[in-house]
Amino acid sequence: MDRENSVIIKVHELDNVAVVVSSGGLKSGDRLTDGILVVSDVPHGHKIALAGIGANTAIVRYGEVIGYAAEDIRRGSWVKESLVRLPAAPLLEELPVVARVAPAFEALTGFTFEGFRNADGSVGTKNVLGITTSVQCVAGVTDYVVRRIREELLPRFLNVDDVVALNHSYGCGVAIDAPAAVIPIRTLQNITRNPNFGGEVMVIGLGCEKLVPERLVPERCSDCGGLCSPVLTLQDAEFHGFNDMVAAIMSTAEMHLVRLNKRRRETCSASDLVVGLQCGGSDALSGLTANPAVGYAADLIVRAGGSVMFSEVTEVRDAIHLLTPRVIDETVGRALLSEMSWYDRYLERGEVDRSANPTPGNKEGGLANVVEKALGSIAKSGSSPIVDVLGPGERIRRKGLTFAATPASDFICGTLQLASGMNVQVFTTGRGTPYGLAMTPVIKVSTNSILGKRWHDLIDFDAGQIASGIKTIPEAGHEIFSLILDVASGRRQVCSDRLGLYNDLVLFNPAPIT
Repeated sequence: MDRENSVIIKVHELDNVAVVVSSGGLKSGDRLTDGILVVSDVPHGHKIALAGIGANTAIVRYGEVIGYAAEDIRRGSWVKESLVRLPAAPLLEELPVVARVAPAFEALTGFTFEGFRNADGSVGTKNVLGITTSVQCVAGVTDYVVRRIREELLPRFLNVDDVVALNHSYGCGVAIDAPAAVIPIRTLQNITRNPNFGGEVMVIGLGCEKLVPERLVPERCSDCGGLCSPVLTLQDAEFHGFNDMVAAIMSTAEMHLVRLNKRRRETCSASDLVVGLQCGGSDALSGLTANPAVGYAADLIVRAGGSVMFSEVTEVRDAIHLLTPRVIDETVGRALLSEMSWYDRYLERGEVDRSANPTPGNKEGGLANVVEKALGSIAKSGSSPIVDVLGPGERIRRKGLTFAATPASDFICGTLQLASGMNVQVFTTGRGTPYGLAMTPVIKVSTNSILGKRWHDLIDFDAGQIASGIKTIPEAGHEIFSLILDVASGRRQVCSDRLGLYNDLVLFNPAPIT
């Protein structure tokens, strides 16, 4: 990465564009140290042409073609989105799948955090009572009861961090037996198994819905002989009015809280971390600062024996040719291509294509198209071998780096990564978002210091210091790794937890709605 006095950053020697990182952008008439005369104003985070680029000629960033010039582009001019014509996506059937020889990384030993160990061997970073629903009809009741539990019960159980409603919009009016229905159903089932709940999840159902509540928590409580089922159904004939329903839910919640209150943090190996990686509100600096730094931290977690998930199919698809050489075997490679192909067909059925991404905010932040966005997005994955591929909502199976297939939507991706078992999430952003999850800590990393300073109480780590030359990617990566351990231990509270800023769960349901 070449940095020109912290004014522009060129990533690869083949690049014919660079990103402007000076806070005020560049003005027409400015001259760069290599003699380039700026011939038009170029905003912060946008691209400047390092050479003349003829019409229909490749525009190169990260050493990869991000598009073709729609018209002649002068040296020193602003390479606007309108000047970048979207190239074809890599043909999946033409990509070779060859097992990668794993790099000889030295294992990291001795790194620990203070977590809540569960009977199944997983480790939580929070101690939370989850109350899930089998249908959206009961969401109002669930929200009401959660407020009551927080006010009346939780103060008595000082070792329990919170009680959260796992509301969603699924459960009825859906084709419950359609093949694609497996995705939302297994997502809900696996969310209840997230290590931060410690096995203590309740289910509130209505009684007439298609998604039978018992499917979400099929096992009865083991230490009460099956007498305290975690499932309550509001249409149960024993309930005479709303107050009866609430009293029963509160009574069941108290039994769960008693057990959760016995949990204590203990020293656990960093190998027990399951870290989800995500980006949202990305900009052109995402692939230069925050994502590479997070990728460096991800490699450290893998070297320490931990698990890391990266996701967002549409923000991987156009860089898939850079990922297939990183799979550990042909089976993993074929699974990776299969998830890309499935999503291609999913978009086709909806009569849209990959050009629907990026967002207007991404474009204002300097990202011209989904190709450029994908090349920056995959930097979060670091350089470790890809050991497994998960379908949407599947539970993580292996230590190391896993691709967990999800849509790019922040809320859906977060929901699916919860189902996959993450106990910490790292979220990078250039435009800014107050996104957070009540069930697991979300570490927010800014790509630029303008955002980091302006949102000083919403951002947990400013990776914009890389662009200004204050920190290197390895330095920032080591700091993020340490931050993950501190947050997982409860020693450091992330901004979204301190402020109580949380998003609702959003299921991915590609099946028909009846």
